[in-house]
Amino acid sequence: MSATVTEQPPVVVIGAGPAGLAAAAHLVDRGIEPLVLEAGAQAGAAVREWAHVRLFSTWGELTDPAAEKLLAPTGWTKPDTKTYPSGGDWAEQYLQPLADALGDTVRLGARVTGISRAGRDRIVDADRADQPFTVHVTHADGHEEKVLARAVIDASGTWTTPSPAGGDGLPALGERAAADRVSYRVPDLNDPATRARYAGKRTAVIGSGASAFTTLAALAALAKSEDGTGTHATWILRRGLSGSTFGGGTADQLPARGALGLTAKAAVDEGHADAVTGFRTEAIERHGDRLILVAEDGRHLDPVDEVIVLTGFRPDLSFLDELRLGLDERLQAPLALAPLIDPNQHSCGTVYPHGVNELSHPEEGVYLVGMKSYGRAPTFLALTGYEQVRSVVAAIAGDRESAERVELVLPETGVCGGAGLFDQPTADKAGDGGGCCAPAPQLIQLGTTASAPSCCP
Repeated sequence: MSATVTEQPPVVVIGAGPAGLAAAAHLVDRGIEPLVLEAGAQAGAAVREWAHVRLFSTWGELTDPAAEKLLAPTGWTKPDTKTYPSGGDWAEQYLQPLADALGDTVRLGARVTGISRAGRDRIVDADRADQPFTVHVTHADGHEEKVLARAVIDASGTWTTPSPAGGDGLPALGERAAADRVSYRVPDLNDPATRARYAGKRTAVIGSGASAFTTLAALAALAKSEDGTGTHATWILRRGLSGSTFGGGTADQLPARGALGLTAKAAVDEGHADAVTGFRTEAIERHGDRLILVAEDGRHLDPVDEVIVLTGFRPDLSFLDELRLGLDERLQAPLALAPLIDPNQHSCGTVYPHGVNELSHPEEGVYLVGMKSYGRAPTFLALTGYEQVRSVVAAIAGDRESAERVELVLPETGVCGGAGLFDQPTADKAGDGGGCCAPAPQLIQLGTTASAPSCCP
């Protein structure tokens, strides 16, 4: 074990993803030493795990100005700003070059396991604010290190902690036992092994957001292919079908996101999926080689071969336990930010400008940014993270005027909502940005023989 001590400790950034690398670029731009700790073996490790998925945003909305400034001397050329990259494109054409430009300030295979104040657990008040942060790191080869930091920017995201299938926020009974048949990721059907797993099978897709849309569309495409005969999906929603089920459609200011909802609608309209509404999963039972999902109200669905759980993500707060954080009790987002992003009160696109003031905690000098700052709230955009880190780094540099000069305009979209919003049967009302009807829980065949319920004209 070793300890790293310098006269002026660096600012530790956790995560070498889009927000973390942008934070490091802003720190470099202000003459502050960053130290980026990435648990994965490559920069953008989490993004690479969904390399096959295309983003909603164009390249023009996916790069940070300070990062571009750092990349310019390397000969980096920004991709066509009007095109939509995949996760793999984003990682290879932007995140990796940015990490390379940051050089030795980015450490890979370095997992943060705990953060505190030097010589102070969370109980101790004496001289607390005067002590540097201590960041405990476990490296890929197993050795441990303690790093001192003047501030900590946690941009570790939420990718490693997907939410479970259970309608109560806990794993459904039997979910862990069925782990070999349960996935929490959008499947890459271009991968032969993955394709074989779902081809000709019945798959339950749990979730109501963009990941579920992507999966339904992909499974429908598989069903139409030569090797996909018999492929079928059961789409499980905790709410009812309404005018907002498939998002903003042509009204979405992120056209790719609106188009995705329409593609998913077409997929189910063509009869490649059944929609089960008002279904809160309580158990996943094995029956021979197949799985049966059981709802809290006792309903049993027809057997399926596979289950894909796409119910969102949640932050890993375990390594922050010795810090004094101010988090909303529902969203697990910073207290001042939570009301601005709460899906119970806001539709997507109504996020107000926010920066260091909304991201601060009782423990001065620690910030949760990027996806992690949203806690369990959905529909985070890269632009939000870039503005967050610009503001936070300005505050760390002592430039309070710049830190508080926050401007952020997000696209309007209908693809939003979390468990809280969609679990309310009256959530979709006229005037609330959604449809006006929420049918009672039922099984609906979405195809040419039946139409979805109509909402307000």
